[in-house]
Amino acid sequence: MKWIIGTKETVLDGLKQDSQTKQSADQQIDQQVKVIIDQVAARGDTALKDYSRQFDQTIVTELEVSKTALKNAYQELDTDVKKALERAKENIISYHKKQKQHDFMDTEKTGVFRGQLVRPLDRVGVYVPGGTAAYPSSVLMNVLPAKIAGVEEIIMVTPPSPDGVPAIILAAAEIAGVDRVFQVGGAQAVAALAYGTETIPKVDKIVGPGNAYVAAAKKQVFGTVGIDMIAGPSEIGILADNQANPAFIAADLLSQAEHDSLARTFLVTNCEQLAKSVEEEIAVQLADLPRKAIAEQSITAHSWLIVVTSVDEMIEVMNEIAPEHLEVQMTDPMQYLQKIKHAGSIFLGAYTSEPVGDYLSGTNHVLPTSGTARFYSPLGVYDFVKYSQVSYYTKDALAEVKDDIALLARKEGLEAHARAVEYRFKEENK
Repeated sequence: MKWIIGTKETVLDGLKQDSQTKQSADQQIDQQVKVIIDQVAARGDTALKDYSRQFDQTIVTELEVSKTALKNAYQELDTDVKKALERAKENIISYHKKQKQHDFMDTEKTGVFRGQLVRPLDRVGVYVPGGTAAYPSSVLMNVLPAKIAGVEEIIMVTPPSPDGVPAIILAAAEIAGVDRVFQVGGAQAVAALAYGTETIPKVDKIVGPGNAYVAAAKKQVFGTVGIDMIAGPSEIGILADNQANPAFIAADLLSQAEHDSLARTFLVTNCEQLAKSVEEEIAVQLADLPRKAIAEQSITAHSWLIVVTSVDEMIEVMNEIAPEHLEVQMTDPMQYLQKIKHAGSIFLGAYTSEPVGDYLSGTNHVLPTSGTARFYSPLGVYDFVKYSQVSYYTKDALAEVKDDIALLARKEGLEAHARAVEYRFKEENK
């Protein structure tokens, strides 16, 4: 792990250098992804199957997974797993239903009403990661807010494997109510959703987490389709004081490190002894971790133990990091909540471990990473709707404001705008 001890400025300088190294790696990925997107746009299904052989070592004959396969996977799912997924579904729905927004109209002035229409997107593409692990929880997190929003058709893509798509992923798709599932992953899946192929329909928006290639692809197709966010490898930040339990902190840092060798973890504290104890505890817990090789790479290259002098500096540093997940393992954590400005999902207290949000609390686990929590939000129902404005003026209401409109239009040099209002009141046009 990397140590930084000092002031807020010292800490931020150290983190900035690491960020510059990451940007250089991203540029190389962008170039590779552009080739993939161009190939899929030009060659459609053929390119998708070629990339499945090249990247996934899988020969795919049928891109779409049958509805029968989804139903069978659900029926054959272990009863305890099925109950856990159904319980998670219930909590996700109960939380996200509160995000639903509605039309409004106002009539504050005589002869005028204004309003807003909230309309669901027609078709959404959901990317569910695969590769080193299966993520049924990501199916629920992406699909259920879209269902609540009223999206007409939900298309899911997930990487293929020689053994097929994991049954638990297909079962989760059935539980969540996915309309169609395709076994294709990586940047090529994003391109297929953005441009459409002979088999996969073009969508209006692409959501869901993925690796660096998926993130780069989403960035490049944005504008052709909407995207939720450009999410990078998983990350966690923990604010902890001298009363925190080092074993809890180590376990939570490793819970993110095991996702990806590029995952980032941050402990920010004002207690150097706590940081030392956490480092020792990580070594102990790593020893028998099944995904030790992945977690160890993350901990070695992308993890920081940061020690500053005060609680205020701790919070300032963490607000600059703007982590995807933020745990507050401090005495009376509620008192610090209003000081936190930038974080994707906040977990308060020693017994609200980050995996609570990953699986069962109902809050969403598709979150902004790499500091983008400064301007992005967690995935929610609002990601699956769009808004249209409505205005209505009677002739008398327009007459009252027409001179102001014409004046402002001419100040901007837009004569036709002014005349568009004035012509309605010329005698010859009545």
